[in-house]
Amino acid sequence: MNTWVQIPQNSDFTIHNIPFGIFSTNNTNMRVGIAIGDEVLDLVLAEKAGAFKNISFDINVLESKTLNDFISLGKEITSKIRETIQQELCNENSVLKNTDNVLILQNKVTMHLPVSVGDYTDFYSSIEHATNVGIMFRDPANALLPNWKHLPVGYHGRASSIIVSGEPVYRPKGQVLPPNHTTPIFQASARVDFELEMGFVIGKETKLGETINTEKAEEYIFGKVLFNDWSARDIQKWEYIPLGPFLAKNFGSSMSPWIVTMEALAPFKLQGPDQEPEVLPYLKCDGLKNYDINLEVLIQPENCEETVVSKSNFKYMYWNMSQQLAHHTINGCNVKVGDLMASGTISGKDDTSYGSMLELSWAGKHTVKLNEGGERKFIQDNDTVIMRGYCEKDGIRVGFGEVSSKLLPAL
Repeated sequence: MNTWVQIPQNSDFTIHNIPFGIFSTNNTNMRVGIAIGDEVLDLVLAEKAGAFKNISFDINVLESKTLNDFISLGKEITSKIRETIQQELCNENSVLKNTDNVLILQNKVTMHLPVSVGDYTDFYSSIEHATNVGIMFRDPANALLPNWKHLPVGYHGRASSIIVSGEPVYRPKGQVLPPNHTTPIFQASARVDFELEMGFVIGKETKLGETINTEKAEEYIFGKVLFNDWSARDIQKWEYIPLGPFLAKNFGSSMSPWIVTMEALAPFKLQGPDQEPEVLPYLKCDGLKNYDINLEVLIQPENCEETVVSKSNFKYMYWNMSQQLAHHTINGCNVKVGDLMASGTISGKDDTSYGSMLELSWAGKHTVKLNEGGERKFIQDNDTVIMRGYCEKDGIRVGFGEVSSKLLPAL
């Protein structure tokens, strides 16, 4: 596909992508747009120009403050809209070429959280990450808990504190048990960490009591985002027994603004790792269920250049999205449009691909060198954590942009 839009080399937002998001400008209210190159295509103006004259849908959804109503149109409609935009951007006689202000530079718009997240589940699905944590804090010979290879472990997170890329996070406060202490103290966390994750957005709801099998699971997934599940490791260590994460996680999670559709990601499917022992029948999968998505994490101290501290890949995930969704609903739990499911920390095979400072510094025993700003064991005040991701194959590139947030001092 050749487009008349100027797209910079190595852009995440090629004609093969066409991700959806919510944007506004000084002159327009929040509305649905797509990213193409360095620009945003205003779908409200595209509709008024007649681009969607052959598609029947409620055009009011294009002026919503979230993508929930748009996604609720169903993939039959949203896929047609995406394909129509691709065609128009490749058509030299497109109505869009002569439509004023239909394309706006991305640096002239404000991006917003793309969906209203009703419920958020965070999984724990990287065997490399789970093994590293088990070695650090439990018996190295039995790093994985007995259930880990039998089900995708997850917990219900806090939807209200999910923020869009660019918004800052404040250093959390809570109870910490210092070394050689028998009682906890209250303080600002000294071990704030990032977690390199990806999330998927539910695009089709179910009723209470219904289940989703692995064969049909991707029909219920609208698309994917980058996700930083901020964590306070010292608070987490004290509070997580017996019920798991609480204050250590719910102070903030950062999400990229563009949702990349499953259709755009289809060329990058591949086989996941072997699962031993054999999983129960409801978790068995046929076909390619993992995705080859290159990921990297960067730390940028204030007024300094950024440093790449990790390079990983989504293909390493032991439990795939279809298995996660099948397990999530096997008990009859219903899902709704806009619900967000996060992968859990994505770590690779070696110490250059670990998805958290907990692993990179090995619980603070080592330091991570930065280009400027010295070294880190965990994230310091006014550091910005940046995550980027893209797929590339046979000359086709589809990317996610970035999710970026600065850690501010505790209030």
